[in-house]
Amino acid sequence: MMLVTTVCLAVLALCALLCVGRIVRGDSVADRVLGLDNLLIVIVVGVGVNAARTGSGVYLDVLLVVALVAFIGTTAVGRFIERRGTR
Repeated sequence: MMLVTTVCLAVLALCALLCVGRIVRGDSVADRVLGLDNLLIVIVVGVGVNAARTGSGVYLDVLLVVALVAFIGTTAVGRFIERRGTR
């Protein structure tokens, strides 16, 4: 189990680097928001893998909070982009 979670965390680290690259090189605000949303999803999955690795349920509270913050933030920025585009 330790090997599987280590490989998962390594792949997630690579995905996080690619998401950061999208945030830095994004041509528009929408590209950057998508990169940030993907990065937050990778963080949520990473916390889930870490919870499975340690067998602790404490991380699941953190997982829920990060997922809610990601959802609310993406929704808020999406509404901002929508309103800004209509002017």
